Amino acid sequence: MGYYMSVTDSSPPEHEASPMPASKGLAEGALRLAFFLTLVILVIEVTAGLISGSLALLADAGHILTDAVALGLAWFAVEQGKRPADARRTYGYQRVGILTALGNGLTLVLIVLWIGFEAAQRFARPHAVQGGLVVVAALIAIGVNSFIALQLRGNKDNLNVGAAMLHVLGDLAASVGVVLAGVIILLTGWLYADPLISVGIAALIAWGALRIVLDTVNILLEGVPKSIDLKAVESAIAQTPGIEAVHDLHIWSVSGRDVALSAHVVVPLQDMSTTEHLVREVEQSVCARFGIAHTTIQAEACHPCTVGTDHGAGDHNHPHADDLAGSA
Repeated sequence: MGYYMSVTDSSPPEHEASPMPASKGLAEGALRLAFFLTLVILVIEVTAGLISGSLALLADAGHILTDAVALGLAWFAVEQGKRPADARRTYGYQRVGILTALGNGLTLVLIVLWIGFEAAQRFARPHAVQGGLVVVAALIAIGVNSFIALQLRGNKDNLNVGAAMLHVLGDLAASVGVVLAGVIILLTGWLYADPLISVGIAALIAWGALRIVLDTVNILLEGVPKSIDLKAVESAIAQTPGIEAVHDLHIWSVSGRDVALSAHVVVPLQDMSTTEHLVREVEQSVCARFGIAHTTIQAEACHPCTVGTDHGAGDHNHPHADDLAGSA
């Protein structure tokens, strides 16, 4: 005997146009503007860095590239949030952003290696740097990034915007370091300031790139998101009154934002309506407590002779349990 339970989806059907909330529209506009302004800064700093011979400026351009990636992905996430899933992509198209992030993260690792190699060369043989051009280019970057930060500040409640804001603030700090290097070279002629600041900026890029690569690999491997404690979720489900055991528990994320869960729960042999109510209670509990957006919970009826028997979370076979397949 088996039955399927379904939860009514509050989202509109595919054929109906869902009006985009004003807050999402504002966030999209702020991210789009920030992305294109960041590309402008990137072009300015790369050009000025090549002309002035400043490795610090080129390193800062590499750091700005991480900002462009973050802003572009955040904008992409907002855009993809408006695109419904279809018959071929039942999860939608959000994982495209994860694949892009992985590629960019690996590219940033190569940039860090290049900066480190070039800095070592310049420590051995100092390179002439036009300090004035370095300062002017970095000040432009600071001014534009400050404007971007002000635009994003009004939308900080959006998680994507909040993450992008952190990248912009980090770039502001790196640009201040470039200004410092330029001023030191102008006032003292100490050329080692340029590769020294470059190494510090490369460390910032490396930290950001490492986090991007590790996070994206974990998502692609369908690992448990960092924000979720698997044992805590398992315990919360198992301690729900009426649940005898939980096993085959899986938690993953498609895009790094929406978290999904699937599990089998063992319940006493009872009528279908009681089991359905219990499964819905579990679903609502884990969604509210752990921020899990999608759940699939299958209920298995446990015969009286096995009630109270320990069913480990990793067990797959329950010879005394009848499947009451339920998804929520």
